Amino acid sequence: MKVQHGNLSEIDRYLEHEKSCRLEDRMPEFERYLRYIGKVRKPNPDIRILEIGVGTGWFPLLCKARGLQCKGLEISPQLLQFAMELGRANGIEPDIELGNVEETDLGIGQYDVIVASSVFEHVEDWRAALRKVYAALRPGGMLFFESTNKFSFVSGEYRGVPLYGWLPDALRYRLRVAVHGPDVMKLGIDFNQFTYFGLRREFKKVGFKTILDMVDLADLERLVGWKRSLMAAGQRSGLMKRALLCFVEATTFVCVK
Repeated sequence: MKVQHGNLSEIDRYLEHEKSCRLEDRMPEFERYLRYIGKVRKPNPDIRILEIGVGTGWFPLLCKARGLQCKGLEISPQLLQFAMELGRANGIEPDIELGNVEETDLGIGQYDVIVASSVFEHVEDWRAALRKVYAALRPGGMLFFESTNKFSFVSGEYRGVPLYGWLPDALRYRLRVAVHGPDVMKLGIDFNQFTYFGLRREFKKVGFKTILDMVDLADLERLVGWKRSLMAAGQRSGLMKRALLCFVEATTFVCVK
């Protein structure tokens, strides 16, 4: 997608939901990201992190507050402005630039960690973007990737319709335009609904040597009740793992170059 200058109703709608965003409210999610990163690289001030699609900017802001190097890339001028204002309100000046992953030069071998959460579903030429991300990582660097899961029963992209991701693309687009207006096609539509198995193939094809999915990454000591039981079963049984990965809400991966 292209950088869209001027206010878009889809971004206005998102910011209305996020206007009360406080950095302290994001700490559990921030710690979750760091746990995933820590599966490969211990977060410390020496590693270089890039987040693609910073949204309200909480991750690079909290990184800087923690003494970590994190550069951000954001396609929306509205979201970039919000992130900068959120930073200033908390006495933090973030390192975030305007641009999209499809056109921005990420460089070669520049980063130890690249974070792309709730981003690649919105990237039209996502395979080309994935190749750029791979090239931008140093040897041994890692990608933390989260996105849509086509066959989940409830979609984080649009919770108003059960089995939303199961719909053909054209029907999903028409539905979202009818509900949210034409701006959703400029910045906000989920062009892509992924599956774990399709993504794993693409990650291998681009060159990643180690690919860990949600079940592989599950920390059973942090889980309780039925979630712990399901993840433990998935770690023991390949058949159960495949079933879980078909229907969980998101695709979550850590990939190592």
